Amino acid sequence: MRGREAAVQFRRDPLLFLEQAFPAGGDALWLPGRQLCVAEPEAARAVLSNDDGLYQEQSDFFHEFGPRSVQMQIGRSSRALLRAHLAARADDLAESVNALAPSSEWPDAGNWLIYRHLADVVLAPDSPVRLRRIVEDVVRRAVLAGARQRYSSLRRAVFRFRVSRELSLAIRHRRARGIAEPADLLDVVVGAVESDVPPADLVQVFLSFVFAIAGSVGFVLGWSVYLLGTNPPTQAEPAWVVREALRLWPVAWMLGRNPTRAHEVAGVQVTPEDSVVVCPYLVHRHPKHWHDPESFRPERWAAMQDLKAFMPFGWGPHTCVAGSLSMQLVADLLKILQDRYRMTLTAFDNRPCVGPALAPPRFTLGLAPHRPLPPDERR
Repeated sequence: MRGREAAVQFRRDPLLFLEQAFPAGGDALWLPGRQLCVAEPEAARAVLSNDDGLYQEQSDFFHEFGPRSVQMQIGRSSRALLRAHLAARADDLAESVNALAPSSEWPDAGNWLIYRHLADVVLAPDSPVRLRRIVEDVVRRAVLAGARQRYSSLRRAVFRFRVSRELSLAIRHRRARGIAEPADLLDVVVGAVESDVPPADLVQVFLSFVFAIAGSVGFVLGWSVYLLGTNPPTQAEPAWVVREALRLWPVAWMLGRNPTRAHEVAGVQVTPEDSVVVCPYLVHRHPKHWHDPESFRPERWAAMQDLKAFMPFGWGPHTCVAGSLSMQLVADLLKILQDRYRMTLTAFDNRPCVGPALAPPRFTLGLAPHRPLPPDERR
């Protein structure tokens, strides 16, 4: 395939391009634009962990800034806040699931379920209504699958300006007020850095959390439900289903790095003029490391011990700070769905929505209770 034709095909559908161009069991492939795509697990781990300093430091899950100590503090504080919120709101999960009945449109329904369950940890309930509305608009206009394509470039630019302005004002207000104990993720971000850090930088860090919560976790839920509804019934534990969904359809499916000096990756020479892209989608389907890699087999996780070819949240020091918490949340939601409802799924496509995140195709989920719900369990 000639360079220009390959570039057009890659832009049109990068996932399909990889599926067609990547050799079965291949370890690395040059993509258009001098990008080396890595599928071999050992090489992928080396790139992402960056133990030898061969790449510029980069986070895949939130906007990178400040010293490593600040990043670690943000990670610790956000995990603690999320853990406390999930524990306090555990009893509300069933109500969130019941609200999906008798039918719901996905993957949007999964994104909104996750966001609304965690909205009070994203922004505390006493935050200004205007601020909460603008963040909800971010979910609607920038996080949901295909949302960005529904708006012109001019409207997106105007909206980005509004979001940056409102969040910057909120950051300045919170700095002036002072933060003794963080009440939400915006407090976590503001309280972790010195006052000379520009608000615009903190806006990007905070929005990274919004995208991770409403987008990434919502899509993991969507993929889990989609796979349960499009495959034969399984007795697998919900946690196994979540892991298998993340293996087959990792939401963070392309993790890019910029080399700092010439070296070899998976037997291929790269230079600082190139970029290296680890592809968890391919790593998770590498036939040398996975049995029957293309099939949905959640039972494989009953005895799975070696996780070195499983990297849905990255690998090394920049892994997602709340990966295990999000997996548990999705597993808890699946258990409620399976225990209470008989699910019927009508899919409108079998191809994912490909963007920065790998989102499920559109589908309708029908829910019929296994038994009549008591009045206090109805929505």
